[in-house]
Amino acid sequence: MKTVRLRTPFEVGSTPLAEYPRPQFARNSYVTLNGEWDYAILRKSEGFDGKYQGKILVPFSPECLLSGLPEGTRVTPDDALYYHRTFNLDESFVKAVTILHFDAVDMICSVRLNGISVGEHIGGYVPFSFDVSGAIKAGENVIELVVTDPCDTSYHTHAKQSSKPGGIWYTPQSGIWQSVWIESMDEVYLKDVTIVPDIDTDTINFKFEKSANVPVDVIIMDGNEAIYSGQFAGDTASIKLENYELWSPENPKLYDVAFKVGNDIVKSYFGMRKFSWVTDSKGFKRMGLNNKPYFHTGLLDQGYWSDGMLTPPSNAALEWDVKMVKSMGFNMLRKHIKIEPLRWYYHCDKEGILVWQDMVSGGTKYNLLYIGLLATVFEYHIKDDNESGYKKLARADKEGRDEFENELRVTMNHLKNVVSLAVWVPFNEGWGQFDSVRITKEMKKIDPTRLIDSVSGWNDQGKGTSDTKSLHIYFKPLFVPRKDDRCYILSEFGGYAIKTEGHMYSPDNQFGYRIYKKPAALAKAIKRLYEKTIVPKIDKGLSATVYTEVSDVEQEMNGLVTFDRRVIKVPIDLMREINAQLVIKD
Repeated sequence: MKTVRLRTPFEVGSTPLAEYPRPQFARNSYVTLNGEWDYAILRKSEGFDGKYQGKILVPFSPECLLSGLPEGTRVTPDDALYYHRTFNLDESFVKAVTILHFDAVDMICSVRLNGISVGEHIGGYVPFSFDVSGAIKAGENVIELVVTDPCDTSYHTHAKQSSKPGGIWYTPQSGIWQSVWIESMDEVYLKDVTIVPDIDTDTINFKFEKSANVPVDVIIMDGNEAIYSGQFAGDTASIKLENYELWSPENPKLYDVAFKVGNDIVKSYFGMRKFSWVTDSKGFKRMGLNNKPYFHTGLLDQGYWSDGMLTPPSNAALEWDVKMVKSMGFNMLRKHIKIEPLRWYYHCDKEGILVWQDMVSGGTKYNLLYIGLLATVFEYHIKDDNESGYKKLARADKEGRDEFENELRVTMNHLKNVVSLAVWVPFNEGWGQFDSVRITKEMKKIDPTRLIDSVSGWNDQGKGTSDTKSLHIYFKPLFVPRKDDRCYILSEFGGYAIKTEGHMYSPDNQFGYRIYKKPAALAKAIKRLYEKTIVPKIDKGLSATVYTEVSDVEQEMNGLVTFDRRVIKVPIDLMREINAQLVIKD
């Protein structure tokens, strides 16, 4: 298949993604290890001969344009990817505790620092870190990684990467694809904080994890004005707020907060908001925001870039996507089968874009009969809580099921303080789906403050098993489910496509659910789809829509913008006009 390497308009800069990577828990201690590393790709069976093959620009995968590697570079399941670099640290930086962070490495890696093994990790989409206090030193340090990536040949999470890309499945990538960085602290420091707003009691609540039994100083700021200052001896704090503003997409009000533990100062922020299920005046179950029915109008967002694949070329690129979606009048993004850098969630918090967060899918080889045809053509739903269901939905391996649940918990903890995160989505279209009823119950225990779309698309487990009736409809008429008291959401639809000459990854092989020849025809069709199909269903119980999608991805041409982000295909004003009609009149 002929492909074209497309560049986005965003500058990478001398050091890629150099901005502080964790705005939700920020401290004034940060050294980025993004930049040029040595690399080698060799057969696993050969071992490493000590010779590197060139330079790679981290955190870009070797398969993508921005890595600097030749076109066609691929790390196969039979290969090992070797990384190496040196870096220098000032003596003042090396303190009692030093943590080495990897925000994502695909998929299995081992790490050595100054010749000392500091840890191993499995999982290509979740962040991890190692305490390297015993290995780090002032002056020159040497870091080495060995990475292997079985892609879709195993039960591990592989999302939409495929060894045979095409249609809705994409080119495999591997190795480091999010930031690598170091922070250091004194022996007494704040390890973690959980932030929970409660608008019903007008309180903001904090749960602290500290390295020692010492008090925590808390300061809350509204802009430049301190509105609270106090000290707490225990592990929790509950603070009453007065005259505060609620956070919403229409008013994304954020309050800054600082915590001091010993000499350690951590800065964060929060928004006063509530996500819940509510019943409207007609008796329909709705998604609620701040105790009122609120219609979620969103886009499927796969987070792919033509030059960086899963990795954005810059922080400005992340911000551009969010602001572009907001300018079109959407109030939500469904982050599809990917965990973004934390700065993306910060932009959603700041701009006022609700987030539906998918868990990353895995499992062994998918059978189209079970993950697609039975549900879409025959409306037959596979029970996912027995051995037969496990096998049909590519989850026969208990190790894979356990690994998924562990990564689910890691993801929920990682994103727990994201203000805009409204909905968790554990499973999509049966891809590696299992025990969805039990897992939904477990997720509610972990996080009772957010909503859960248990089974997005199909293989629904029936009435009474979940809070949502979640549909993906691309070809069939849209009907409101009857005699089902769950919240009715259209979690994927649309996917209208058009060729955009000079901006296509695969000019001779495109995919779209409905393809148009002219931009005017595409715009007219989208307007008709919303006004004739979506708007009338809102009064009948429809509570959310997710149009496919933000941007083209490889051969998929469904995006409202091109893969390289250079062409917006549908007028912004038109989309804003359409979205203004998507409200619940209660």
